[in-house]
Amino acid sequence: MYRHHEENMGPRRGRGRRGDFGPWGPGGGGPRGGGLGGPGGRRGRARRGNVKAALLALLAERPMHGYEMISELENRTGGIWRPSPGSVYPTLQLLEEEGLVTSAEQEGKRLFTITEQGATTAAADPEPWRAVADAAGDSAVKARESVHQLAVALKQVMMAGTEEQQARSLEIVGDAKRKLYGILAES
Repeated sequence: MYRHHEENMGPRRGRGRRGDFGPWGPGGGGPRGGGLGGPGGRRGRARRGNVKAALLALLAERPMHGYEMISELENRTGGIWRPSPGSVYPTLQLLEEEGLVTSAEQEGKRLFTITEQGATTAAADPEPWRAVADAAGDSAVKARESVHQLAVALKQVMMAGTEEQQARSLEIVGDAKRKLYGILAES
């Protein structure tokens, strides 16, 4: 049904939205892993089957919409894993076809509810997202949080600071980037 990306769109220019370097620099994505995103990709894509287990585990707690499940998984993994809609919605459709979930239109959104059979399946792995966070390691979680805090501080200075404060802030960020690459150059 779908043709390979290169046949439809020409040569692939990069990996994901952020180009060849992913969110954390060279080698930050793709099927061979790398970067701080965790196993298998720039955002910590889990092994095949984990999306299914994660969705069932969430739905065992309460009915949810697809986007709500995506956000919930990102929150529960400290931002390490945010499955794409392209993996979540087809998986939800598959779960519905297998009789593990049902869905109904509610306020213009599709609400998914687990069935008894789905609850039995979910009980086998009640927190499958832990494996994603654990595989990423504490350093990846800490790095992501540190980068987030830096971004928040920079945004505040850029919005409320004087021109001089903004210039100094950008200089600090540039200096930090150079120092980080310097650490890699030491080895």
